[in-house]
Amino acid sequence: MLESGPEMSLVCLTDFQAHAREHLSKSTRDFIEGGADDSVTRDDNIAAFKRIRLRPRYLRDVSEVDTRTTIQGEEISAPICIAPTGFHCLVWPDGEMSTARAAQAAGICYITSTFASCSLEDIVIAAPEGLRWFQLYVHPDLQLNKQLIQRVESLGFKALVITLDAPVCGNRRHDIRNQLRRNLTLTDLQSPKKGNSIPYFQMTPISTSLCWNDLSWFQSITRLPIILKGILTKEDAELAVKHNVQGIIVSNHGGRQLDEVLASIDALTEVVAAVKGKIEVYLDGGVRTGNDVLKALALGARCIFLGRPILWGLAYKGEHGVKEVLNILTNEFHTSMALTGCRSVAEINRNLIQFSRL
Repeated sequence: MLESGPEMSLVCLTDFQAHAREHLSKSTRDFIEGGADDSVTRDDNIAAFKRIRLRPRYLRDVSEVDTRTTIQGEEISAPICIAPTGFHCLVWPDGEMSTARAAQAAGICYITSTFASCSLEDIVIAAPEGLRWFQLYVHPDLQLNKQLIQRVESLGFKALVITLDAPVCGNRRHDIRNQLRRNLTLTDLQSPKKGNSIPYFQMTPISTSLCWNDLSWFQSITRLPIILKGILTKEDAELAVKHNVQGIIVSNHGGRQLDEVLASIDALTEVVAAVKGKIEVYLDGGVRTGNDVLKALALGARCIFLGRPILWGLAYKGEHGVKEVLNILTNEFHTSMALTGCRSVAEINRNLIQFSRL
């Protein structure tokens, strides 16, 4: 929770990061910012975007630039959506309810996490018209998965996002030093639903045995499109298509799981090539500017998902802080489109970029 100081002018996403660093407790800050092991991948997610250069085209009428696109057939105002992150009540009392309201106001998709600190029902009540997907950590007990999936379907969530890259938890040194897994309980999060006091490490055991052949079971119990989150290679992308899923989120879990894997933007190219346009491909990890969004779309992403910057916005001013983060990034993306000669997202293509030799 933050003290409200004098009004500051935050003009870019890293301003929100600096504000959060100053105002959040050390353990919360470390939980949000931390990566696995040496944080090589966490940092490379950001650095990799800066190795890509833009090739703008001029003398095009950019008096009207349209940032709208669709994901799984649903229109969004810009290809900038909210990735699943847990425990939003750590940084703002209303937690995920505020995040959902901001997403609804912005007209973009919010992927709600299995580790949400507000109930799914409260999140839906807070933003009944919002486009929501649900992120699932697969529980070892199939019946519990089935009950949860049926619940999210009945609550109007429009897709099921299955996280693949966490059969075990990554080695997050800051959390271990801070004994976070022992200390973090849902009551610490000032959740509007009192009475929960389940230690983080006991909350949701995650299946260590989930395999490709298990996907058919999920397809048999839900009509929701299934999106696989955490794919980084062409081999897994080809298997995703073979198993008839509807989308892939190219992601390395913000560099929090296996360190020293490819940056998301570097893995995107081979995944997009592998799926041959048969399913939509999205990206999360390292997006901080409008140029980053443009580069991801130029390399074939349908949209990007934001993780940490949403928490920075939430920590700044709740719903209004998240709205500001989304607004700043959308305005930057609008400018990037205009300055590269793109009037619509359909005009963003591979010819707009080249990989720098730096």
